[in-house]
Amino acid sequence: MRKSILIILLLITQTTVFAQFTVSPDQHYILKDNKPFFWMGDTAWELFHRLNKEDADVYLKHRSEQGFTVIQAVALAEFDGLNKPNPYGEKPLINNDPATPNENYFRHVDYIIDKAASYNLTIALLPTWGDKINKAWGVGPEIFNVNNAAVYAEWLAKRYRDKKNIIWILGGDRNPRGDADIAIWHAMGLAIKKVTNNKALITYHSQPNELGSAQWFRNETWFDFNMFQNGHCRDNANYQKVFKAYNALPLKPVIDGEPLYEDHPICFNAADLGTSSAYDVRHYAYTDLFAGAFGHTYGCHDIWQMYSPANEPINGPHFYWNKAIDLPGAKQMLYVKRLMESHPILDRVPDQSLIIENDLPPMARIQATRGKDYAFIYSSEGKPFTVVMGKISGEKVKAIWFDPRSGKVTPAGEADNTGTKKYYPPNSGYGNDWVLVIDDASKNYKL
Repeated sequence: MRKSILIILLLITQTTVFAQFTVSPDQHYILKDNKPFFWMGDTAWELFHRLNKEDADVYLKHRSEQGFTVIQAVALAEFDGLNKPNPYGEKPLINNDPATPNENYFRHVDYIIDKAASYNLTIALLPTWGDKINKAWGVGPEIFNVNNAAVYAEWLAKRYRDKKNIIWILGGDRNPRGDADIAIWHAMGLAIKKVTNNKALITYHSQPNELGSAQWFRNETWFDFNMFQNGHCRDNANYQKVFKAYNALPLKPVIDGEPLYEDHPICFNAADLGTSSAYDVRHYAYTDLFAGAFGHTYGCHDIWQMYSPANEPINGPHFYWNKAIDLPGAKQMLYVKRLMESHPILDRVPDQSLIIENDLPPMARIQATRGKDYAFIYSSEGKPFTVVMGKISGEKVKAIWFDPRSGKVTPAGEADNTGTKKYYPPNSGYGNDWVLVIDDASKNYKL
């Protein structure tokens, strides 16, 4: 009996504790420990490669305090990430061989993942940037094949399968060139799923396209949710792509994992088009979310590359990373999160039938979403709009204006939940975006 008890205890201690991320039953949201999880992400692609422990701690602590929940970072980084060492002089692979990772390099990755967990942050971990498989541009070199991709992914998955703050992102800003590339990514995804007993949550980060990463992988057994990026231009109707992906079969949760970054050259052409503003990043956040995205990733041109005096600037950043963390758009992501978590997340569906003016062009866009007893309507430039009542519960509704710049609210009155009613935002014009929040008057939701 005593021996049996010891064996049972030993088995318990050896049981793997997997990350508790799952897809919701309706296939539109992500759950953490069976509760709704709002992905408020930041693209910190060079985090493992360029920041030492002290700087990583500063960055992670600050993002946590700002309300972020997910940090997207790359193990084999973009800027000569194989041959340029981390701050401690370590390169990620021995002889650039994916089958022989460098333990000393990955101890630093371990530290950052654990530090993120201490701040209640999830790491969306990219095993490699895409130039290590497809060097259409970038430094590369191309080092992966089907066999060593599986070996490397298995090694990573075994190392991090006990971490509860890991979600996996394959790809790294590359579209597969054909079957050979697809086979490599497929080998990685299958290896991670096998090691984690199918518990890992995995997506793929592609270049801009119409269907997101689902274009290549939506039917793969390892592919759990769909990710877009929008190409860093203004005036894109990305909400149309999100809505199309939201409804495409088989159903998958969808997110914009690389939107227009704050302080980024518009369409990579600052000379003619200038750089992006806080308003630009707000616009994509609200229109994507209200079109059906389960969460959103913010990005900053100065942060993703961890721009500092030690690193050559890429495409004209204006601030060192430790100053850019307080740009206004980053601070305003907290208000995005606050709004989305203030009402039942899993009830929410995109619904343009809520408004009469439901097909305006991108920068004048009015985008609507609702739950069973509430509705959110975003007016990109503060244009008035007409609400079709009766889409949510309640004989009467009460409304407030939510200011995406400050998070402050202003009463917008009560009304019968029948017919139509026109609402006029407090002000209008470029940069004066507003969200109308309409609740069943019998409810008591708080912002």
